[in-house]
Amino acid sequence: MAQRRHHYEHAFEWYLRARRVPYVAVDEARKALIPEGQGLKVRVCSPQSADSHDAALKSFDFVIYGQGSNLLVEVKGRRIPRRSLAAANRRGRLESWVTLEDIHSMAAWGQLFGPDFTPTFLFVYWCDDQPPDALFEETFEHRGKWYALRAITLDDYRSAMRVRSLRWGTVHLSAQSFDRLSRPFAPPIAAGMLAEPPPGPPVFEPL
Repeated sequence: MAQRRHHYEHAFEWYLRARRVPYVAVDEARKALIPEGQGLKVRVCSPQSADSHDAALKSFDFVIYGQGSNLLVEVKGRRIPRRSLAAANRRGRLESWVTLEDIHSMAAWGQLFGPDFTPTFLFVYWCDDQPPDALFEETFEHRGKWYALRAITLDDYRSAMRVRSLRWGTVHLSAQSFDRLSRPFAPPIAAGMLAEPPPGPPVFEPL
């Protein structure tokens, strides 16, 4: 198992292995994934101006091979404290912010890998208590912590994102947009983005 940076990635990697989902964990040796002749720079543009600048291409976390859809996954860990879990359930509000660097880097990776790979943000929510079924469809426990998953493709995210902070270069989705556009990771996303999930947990055969 690769050395992951945070417990969110550790937990998600355990989840992938438990479900027998074929994947590659991306580490700092990401240069090996760059096609020959390609650089490690991406042009970053502000949504509020025409200014732009070159920035290093930020790595993502996993390449995931699915039935009909391969994913380039960037894990975004967010915590829901015990005192906020009930409130989040009532409002349907979940933190969904990412940085503009995330947006532009994932778009660049998508171009490098080609149309057979879908850039995707995977929000891993660490909950102090077992999250209610009304809030999440996909939860699991790992090393004494509860986690819940919501996934959204880069294209869907960009279609509805709003500026969150100009100073910090962050964007996010409204609660309504995130609820409408995000979905459980598996199924349907890891099973080829099916319209309806198959009965029982999906089983992935090794490639």
